[in-house]
Amino acid sequence: MEKYNELTVGEIVANDFRTAEIFKNVGIDFCCGGKKSIDQSCREKGLDPKQIIAELEDLKHLPINYSQNFKEWDIDFLCDYIVNTHHKFVLKNLPEIAFFTMKIASVHGNNHPELLEIESLFSKIKEELLQHLQNEEEVLFPAIKEVIANNSSITKATIISEIARMSDEHESAGGAMDHINVISNNYALPADACNTYQVAFKLLEQFEDDLHIHVHLENNILYPKALKLAN
Repeated sequence: MEKYNELTVGEIVANDFRTAEIFKNVGIDFCCGGKKSIDQSCREKGLDPKQIIAELEDLKHLPINYSQNFKEWDIDFLCDYIVNTHHKFVLKNLPEIAFFTMKIASVHGNNHPELLEIESLFSKIKEELLQHLQNEEEVLFPAIKEVIANNSSITKATIISEIARMSDEHESAGGAMDHINVISNNYALPADACNTYQVAFKLLEQFEDDLHIHVHLENNILYPKALKLAN
């Protein structure tokens, strides 16, 4: 049990991705909030850290999925995986979710004013993430591959500055999605929810789940490896 107290939540998930489900189920943020310890995260949520650690220990008895051992992947392969999996997911879903959140806000906003805020928040997320993904694909990820190939000192400086800025952008997008979760009561549907309302909330929930994994892979695995290359 002692080893868990010596690691951050993000490090625990980086070491064993199966633990992500445990943290997700109790509402502990392992991506943007991944630098916190289990004790701190549990105090903020009113949870018993011993219970969480016991659940983590129980994973020892379950088979490991080695295809999710992201920490052991080569950094350039991890860059490509993030682009082909998470960037593609975001780019496909951003316009659809923006349309549905706008639609339900216009139809149900009088009875459910939180939908107006959800529409505004997601519009901001869309704008920020489109630029963020472009910067990663055109600047940061090529810089990482350039350092691997040529060990360029100029490119190392680019990696350091880009990661500092992109980590802040993760905080912004992650915080906005967290707030959407809160004001929607964890995507709970009201009695008068139409089909479009249901689809919008389901897509938002799926988007949040993917964003948590996406940001985790970058904040807790890719960025630390890239900074190690650059320093």
